[in-house]
Amino acid sequence: MKALMCHAFGPISDLRLEQAPDPLPGPGQVVVRVRACSLNFPDALIVQGRYQVKPALPFSPGAEFAGVVESLGEGVRHVRVGDAVVAFAGHGGLAERCVLDAARLLPLPAGMDFAQGAAFVLTYGTALHALRRIAELREGQTLLVLGAAGGVGLAAVEVGKALGARVIAAASSASRLELAARHGADAGIDYATQDLRQRVLELSEGRGADVVLDPVGGPYAEKALRATAWRGSYLVVGFAAGEIPRMPLNLVLLQERRLLGVYWGEALQREPVAHLRDMEQLVAWFSEGRLRPPITERVGLDAALDALQRMAARGVMGKVVVELGA
Repeated sequence: MKALMCHAFGPISDLRLEQAPDPLPGPGQVVVRVRACSLNFPDALIVQGRYQVKPALPFSPGAEFAGVVESLGEGVRHVRVGDAVVAFAGHGGLAERCVLDAARLLPLPAGMDFAQGAAFVLTYGTALHALRRIAELREGQTLLVLGAAGGVGLAAVEVGKALGARVIAAASSASRLELAARHGADAGIDYATQDLRQRVLELSEGRGADVVLDPVGGPYAEKALRATAWRGSYLVVGFAAGEIPRMPLNLVLLQERRLLGVYWGEALQREPVAHLRDMEQLVAWFSEGRLRPPITERVGLDAALDALQRMAARGVMGKVVVELGA
């Protein structure tokens, strides 16, 4: 099979598209013929050895994908050969076939194609877990989303609206804010040209944001924390800017703010029942037309390396999906 392979942790440019052995399922596992795999920021970190999970070498990146079950390992009962599925494997999706635990599969929802399925689980799962389960975002509250034109950011915009919040999108250009607006953002802040804290206060009648979702980190994190309301929640989701910020904790103390970590990948392992409930809610919202996976680009496997490099450099918006054909 063709696969984009990582043989040593290092620069993304070291990845190679090559022929790899077809995988075989062990007990409790399945082999999925991958039809589409979306790119996510952890895919870029994991091949550089900068992520909290380090797979055994060699491996193919690609955390989430959709495809068709091709073979079953011993003891697998809840799926059949030929089933269309979505999967969160952590890695392995940028290949024509992927072996993974059957527990990491969900049926491809009705009305969802493979590309949409590949762009659904990680970003929307992270957003709902963060906003409802951790921050307890309530109807009528104000949500500020940093990096609002990225995969997690756009998912948070849509999930925030589905939960009844007023959503302020923050991004680094007018075109990115336009994309966030198309996905439901009520207002936008260009933090490359505007004062982030001041604009949040102006848009919230001086209160600040009840919940801040930050998948970016970097130089705007402290400004966003300063724009968080009394007893508001600041959600630490990731560091796409490359810099892990050092926050003055007096800013937490003075306004009784909550600084909360979001590690969805670990949470779904610890709380699988809660994860399934979240997926059921997300699928229902998709069926109602309230969620629209923001696929902005589709490429073939031969272009996946270039797309992964552009994503790591924050040169893409929304979700890039790698399509692997029939």
